[in-house]
Amino acid sequence: MASASRTGRRPGDSGSREAILGAARAAFAAGGYEGTSVRAVARAADVDAALVHHFYGTKHGLFLAALELPGDFTAALPALLEGDVEALGERLVTFFLGLIDAEATRGPLLALIQAAMTNEQAAELLRVFVTRQVISKIIAALDVPQPELRATLVGSQLVGLAIVRQVVRVAPLATAEATAVVAAVAPAVQRYLTGDLTQAATRG
Repeated sequence: MASASRTGRRPGDSGSREAILGAARAAFAAGGYEGTSVRAVARAADVDAALVHHFYGTKHGLFLAALELPGDFTAALPALLEGDVEALGERLVTFFLGLIDAEATRGPLLALIQAAMTNEQAAELLRVFVTRQVISKIIAALDVPQPELRATLVGSQLVGLAIVRQVVRVAPLATAEATAVVAAVAPAVQRYLTGDLTQAATRG
């Protein structure tokens, strides 16, 4: 059966947008920022590249849109801060593991981490997301000394965990049960959050 020449616009803009974002998330997760092109995303979404530019402008605009992770992360902060502050590290690592292990949120977040390895704009987005949007807000609520150092230490721990577990997938961390990972990593994160950083901060 013959079909009309494709114009790049599916029936309804919303369907096209979702197809483009889904294709972009998969492409950025697989190839990172530098390895992804607007044309490749358009082909995967079965639309014209012009439609991608119409919706998102540049590749950078598409990248930002693709990184809109499902859910309201600010809504999760009160739950993380509830309860014993000495168990906050455990709750934070559990929360982060849920993000990088779950199908719904893993792709966009890992795309950001992979892109940050080769693109400074993506690296800045990663720093803002990890340190400012989540960790800094938690640490601000704790009212502890050296909050910026603590935020970057926690951020480095969590991003490193994501890279080894889901990007380069080094065994056995890549396949370890989440409970085992939390038990191993949470004490270090807890120290960064509320512990004494004097020695760590003054060593050359």
